[in-house]
Amino acid sequence: MNKKIGNIFKGDKTIWMVFLFLCLISLVEVFSASSTLTYKSQNYMGPIIYHAIMILAGLVMAVVTLNIPCRYFKLMTLPMLVISLLTLIWVLVGGESINGANRVISILGFTFQPSELAKGTMVLYTAQILSATQREDGADKMAFKWILVALGIATFLIGIENLSTAALLCVVIFLMMFVGRVPMTQLGKLLGVAAVFIAVFLTLVMTLGSMEDSKESNESMTEVVASADSHEADVDKDAIKGGGVFHRFATWRNRILKHFNKEEVPPEEYNMEENFQVGHANIAIASSNVIGRGPGNSVERDYLPQAFSDFIYAIIIEEMGIIGATFVVLLYIILLYRTARIASRCENNFPAFLAMGLALLLVIQATFNMLVAVGLAPVTGQPLPLVSKGGTSTIINCIYIGAILSVSRSAKVKTVIA
Repeated sequence: MNKKIGNIFKGDKTIWMVFLFLCLISLVEVFSASSTLTYKSQNYMGPIIYHAIMILAGLVMAVVTLNIPCRYFKLMTLPMLVISLLTLIWVLVGGESINGANRVISILGFTFQPSELAKGTMVLYTAQILSATQREDGADKMAFKWILVALGIATFLIGIENLSTAALLCVVIFLMMFVGRVPMTQLGKLLGVAAVFIAVFLTLVMTLGSMEDSKESNESMTEVVASADSHEADVDKDAIKGGGVFHRFATWRNRILKHFNKEEVPPEEYNMEENFQVGHANIAIASSNVIGRGPGNSVERDYLPQAFSDFIYAIIIEEMGIIGATFVVLLYIILLYRTARIASRCENNFPAFLAMGLALLLVIQATFNMLVAVGLAPVTGQPLPLVSKGGTSTIINCIYIGAILSVSRSAKVKTVIA
């Protein structure tokens, strides 16, 4: 029996333990945080059954992926690039709107988020370029140019409707280039250009965003807040802003202004309608303690529109306290550390870069989500990997874990000469 189980759960056992713990936490917390969904559907078990099916499907995909020798992942790079490019264009032209932005496409009744696939594709492409151009003194200078071209296209297509995902991807690829020993002069110049671009971009957002933040958008905000109070909305209040070509600028501008407005406001004067998500997330955190309210006892889940997704970490803190919140952080740290150990033992560069890139992708996204939940970053709309409720993201994140496990199982290990 133990041998049969061992044949299924191949690869690094520590990664498996982290993965299974995150899945168990996800089942408990999504079940607790889905009160608005159960209220809308009048189906108490429906949302958690759907999520459990997604996790089970993700588990199956992780097992399938880990059984693919990691050397074969190279063959997937070109097809994945083509599919990612086509679906990113498709979602911009004919995608379905979520929270005021075209982010998903519908295929045979299932919704698919192309940006999730594009993130992994860029990690795969970057790992292959870095491994193919490695020299004794680091990566060839051409690697930087090839990576930057692909990253620029992907970032532009994703960033039009999903700026936080584009920013996340840029951070991950930059760190991969650093790990892949791209010349520091090139990375330094990239940081300088990025700083100028960010300054210009923020200027445009603050200027054009104020023009797009019209009276109609304020009326939309009032309607959404009202529907959220009656448990009928699960959308982001900040996303119902603006219109036209620069329709996302107003959203980004308002989120930036809200985050950096540090003026102290007495509790009785705090505007919950204007700071709906952040306000209730703060209440959830403030009402917790060392051990929390206990699983299933959250109060703020009934008020946070994205309690089961973007703000699930706030619910985890409320229900599991500081101990539970720290444990979740520790799981992601262990995932990154263990993957780094696996990568350091790889004889070939490609599996090492691929495993590190995927681990960085998961951990940095988790960091984004947790910083937002505790009020240390502007609202981004990034779910907590392997924990938040999701369809595409849940299954694809499980595939990423499967790829890391494949590297731990099938990558050739360095020979240590005594």
